Amino acid sequence: MSQKTMKIAGWVLTIILGLLFTMSAFMKITQNETALTQASEFGLDANTFLLIGIIEIVSLILFVIPKTAILGTLLLVAYMGGAIVTHLQHQQSIATAVIVQTLIWITAFIRFPELKQRLL
Repeated sequence: MSQKTMKIAGWVLTIILGLLFTMSAFMKITQNETALTQASEFGLDANTFLLIGIIEIVSLILFVIPKTAILGTLLLVAYMGGAIVTHLQHQQSIATAVIVQTLIWITAFIRFPELKQRLL
């Protein structure tokens, strides 16, 4: 693939992830009833869920900004790791969280070839 194609693919994936995490954080920050019900199933109260939403949106902002994107990548991967553990702990499917985490890594490797070289 050409550099231009790789750059476009990286930004398309970034936008997709951005929309996904924005929706997720918005539901947590606005204290959406459905989201609060799900949080209570995990044993989280509304204040903790709000804090998780803030952490999610800050991580996403860092991921989208080119100068801080590698830090944002690491934070989002850690965030999704926590989601995977939480789902495992409550005997729920981890498929979605694993797919999102994989997509974060693929996006990071496309956007930052130097990251791929250092980690692989």
